[in-house]
Amino acid sequence: MTLPATSLTTEAPRGAFAFLRPGTWGFWRLAALSIALFTLAPVIVVFTYLGAPDTDVWTHLKQTVLLEYITHTLLLALGVAAGTAFIGVSLAWLTAVCDFPGRRFFSWSLMLPLALPAYVTGFVMIGVFDYTGPVQTGLREAFGPIWFPPIRSGAGVAFAMTLALYPYVYLLTRNAFLTQGRRALEAAQSLGLNRRQGFYRVALPLARPWIAGGVALVIMETLADFGTVAVFNYDTFTTGIYKAWFSLFSLPAAAQLASLLIVGVFVLLVFEQYSRNRMRYTPTGRASGHARITLHGKTKWLAAAWCALILLLAFALPVGMLVRWAWNVWAQDLDARYFSYAYHSLLLGALSALLCVWVATWLAYAARQHRDAAMKLTTRLATLGYAVPGAVLAIGSFSLIAWFDNSYIALMQSTGVHAEQILQGTLVAMLAAYLARFLAVAHQPVEAAMQRITQSQDDAARSLGLTTRQVLTRIHLPALRGGLLTAALLVFVDVMKEMPITLMTRPFGWDTLATRIFEMTSEGEWERAALPAAALVVAGLIPVVMLVRHSEKN
Repeated sequence: MTLPATSLTTEAPRGAFAFLRPGTWGFWRLAALSIALFTLAPVIVVFTYLGAPDTDVWTHLKQTVLLEYITHTLLLALGVAAGTAFIGVSLAWLTAVCDFPGRRFFSWSLMLPLALPAYVTGFVMIGVFDYTGPVQTGLREAFGPIWFPPIRSGAGVAFAMTLALYPYVYLLTRNAFLTQGRRALEAAQSLGLNRRQGFYRVALPLARPWIAGGVALVIMETLADFGTVAVFNYDTFTTGIYKAWFSLFSLPAAAQLASLLIVGVFVLLVFEQYSRNRMRYTPTGRASGHARITLHGKTKWLAAAWCALILLLAFALPVGMLVRWAWNVWAQDLDARYFSYAYHSLLLGALSALLCVWVATWLAYAARQHRDAAMKLTTRLATLGYAVPGAVLAIGSFSLIAWFDNSYIALMQSTGVHAEQILQGTLVAMLAAYLARFLAVAHQPVEAAMQRITQSQDDAARSLGLTTRQVLTRIHLPALRGGLLTAALLVFVDVMKEMPITLMTRPFGWDTLATRIFEMTSEGEWERAALPAAALVVAGLIPVVMLVRHSEKN
């Protein structure tokens, strides 16, 4: 049967711009390409600054702090990667393959640290383990002067970020072990290997692509982090970008530092994509309760103690301290300003969620219309911004808007009309940077939900005379409600927690909960930072609970 949609590809278009009408092949390709160009524009702008270096400032940076930025960034990335790999893989193996007291509880509760921004975990660790904190104070009272490893160090910031980011490795690796870990171990034992040898020589190599993918995500998050390293006063590329812009007042120098950081991120992207391409799912099924390795004696209690220790340090301790500190200061600190902080955070989160979900829906539907390699590449480029540090996108978006405003003013003045800036100092720069960074977050659940709609449903709708646009509005959008809601919640919470974009592009006086945390932690006011941090943690629990429920269903 010949469907009405087929005529769109055979009939000659009417009018010079007929290819732009919804339902034609050109419209959806153009829409996807436009989205990709918009999200990539900030990165492209950052690279253009390489041709016009700020010589004086750049010379100063090279002579003083550039080597420190490079060294600190590399050491931090390596330290966090090693820590998250060790913790994530060990916890994934225990909860996926072994059976011990509390396994069911730990299997989902170990995901909870995802709800805490890394910079919140960081300032709690400083408040607890610093020289004047309760831990060292209690040890000195009990045992006198003793040596304690300094928390304000490279190792300290790596420790805090490891606790905040290990769930990335845990989630991916646990899925690998659930699908093949126990059976792989049985195969190894049939070849004469004991359990320890089977783990290292069979199960671990099989899970290596998942582990590598999780570690790559951790490294990208580490390279993009600003809040945590700022709390510890540990200078990396992100803090260097911020200081070059706001302390040295040199946007070109900040952009050139950002371009060096992008190069490193792109190398990681290539590695992560290579690891993902090597992933292969085998129909071995999930490890069932009776198939697990039952631990006995001291081993089972050591496994439970290890899981409990990580959960205590990564979630229970930070949340408990936040509640305690917030309780101490809420009476005198909670005033009308906090309602303004909360309103700004909620407004930015809501606007960004609506924008990202709307654009993600168009992008996913365009990819559905054309499933060729060119469209896959376009979609990949459009969602690349999540791997780019927020500080980089902030510089690129601000530069684009500044160029537009300056061009507009010059054009108006050439005609004798007085003009002022129309975009700088507004929310446009923030929303543009948020869209470039978090479009991927919205696109993934929308695309997953759209894949559940079969092609036969589209064909049936077109056979009834519906156009491509009507199929989207009448068939797809009602079926996508769950995916759209999930995407909106994820973007909403991520935007509320985002710090570098908000700090670097917000209008004057437009403070949020995240910027309030930065202000208080910069002054060492840990208790006063706890109140806005607690609000962010509550918001962050929403997508984590959704993720836990989804993982339990699967």
